[in-house]
Amino acid sequence: MATKRAHALSFQIIAECSTTKARVGKMTLPHGVVDTPVFMPVGTQGTLKGMLPEQLKELDCRIMLGNTYHLGHRPGPDLLEKAGGLHKFMNWDRCLLTDSGGFQMVSLLKLAEITEEGVKFESPHDGSEMMLTPEHSIHIQNSIGADIIMQLDDVVHSTTTGPRVEEAMHRTIRWLDRCLLAHRRPHDQNIFPIVQGGLDVELRRQCAIELTKRDVAGFAIGGLSGGEEKTQFWRMVDVSTDHLPREKPRYLMGVGFAEDLVVCSALGCDMYDCVYPTRTARFGNALVPEGSLALKNKSFADDYQPIDAHCTCSTCRNYTRAYLHTVATNEAVASSLITVHNVAYQLDLMRSIQLSIKEDRFPAFVQKFFSIRHPDGHYPEWVIQALDKVNITLLHNSDSQSNKLDIAGSDHIGQDGIKV
Repeated sequence: MATKRAHALSFQIIAECSTTKARVGKMTLPHGVVDTPVFMPVGTQGTLKGMLPEQLKELDCRIMLGNTYHLGHRPGPDLLEKAGGLHKFMNWDRCLLTDSGGFQMVSLLKLAEITEEGVKFESPHDGSEMMLTPEHSIHIQNSIGADIIMQLDDVVHSTTTGPRVEEAMHRTIRWLDRCLLAHRRPHDQNIFPIVQGGLDVELRRQCAIELTKRDVAGFAIGGLSGGEEKTQFWRMVDVSTDHLPREKPRYLMGVGFAEDLVVCSALGCDMYDCVYPTRTARFGNALVPEGSLALKNKSFADDYQPIDAHCTCSTCRNYTRAYLHTVATNEAVASSLITVHNVAYQLDLMRSIQLSIKEDRFPAFVQKFFSIRHPDGHYPEWVIQALDKVNITLLHNSDSQSNKLDIAGSDHIGQDGIKV
């Protein structure tokens, strides 16, 4: 077990749900304070597609992501060090988290060769080879300078079964120790280990227990949200949070659908990231409490409402659905405008989750969220199962309609547009 040391992260639990595993925390990092649960937008190449850092600040985004694999290729660690790190390079003075590059073992599998030493990639950009070892991953992330950096883990596709899953789990633990030894900036950067184990409950449990023997500031849950059945997904999240320490933040990697954010917060997760809100914006889809609006559809051609009447983002203040329909997928500005709204939606949803936990009405918030999303009362089976595990029973349609005012004891519009 590693020697105890001070970390460049402190985590204070502000409130806990009396029914579920949900909690609100305050995570203090070198570049600021982040309230959790938090959704972190993904800025792969040091930029969020379609948004400026100033726009993210206007939405009070406190933390975003960068991608180690891509930044390691371009502009590369040497240039980033000369620039003073990614914060200065991209003009972002708030918190950053970088992944390790390990996910590319899955997304670029045809271009990768995995051994105990590391992962050898063929660049999709220019065909050049890159050996990503645990040490090199940390070297790149030290150059990037993110507040939270991830260990290099051995990632397998979430639907993989058999001996390869156990091999990857044990290798992830070995690679963590190499990452910790290679880390040269522990005073201002925090390494998070990653719980692996595929869809095997016992392997997940073993991995979480072994990782907690290391002196680290927080933990991540990886290898999920890759196409596995949702009934398996939520169970792997649940067993992971059950075996991770209460007093440290838990980051569920690659998760960003609104339903997943609500359910996994109930299961005890604190941090999330996903390209979904920005990627779906580029296809003309806007996120709303009911789900999403495909603004390309002709039904919006003469619709002069904002995307969401309860949203205060600059897009909803200044543009109508009809205008966005006109430019959607045809003009570059449409991607930017819808992206601003989608990121605002995600951030507001997380703030509403935080508030409901602080006021100890999170179960009612969850019931209302799903009754709006599924007004016919036909909830996904995995959602019913996951919430039942943490003592939340979703409302039947008749209950949903008759208890609008009773659910929270008040009748105002929350930041996510849900009456609470």
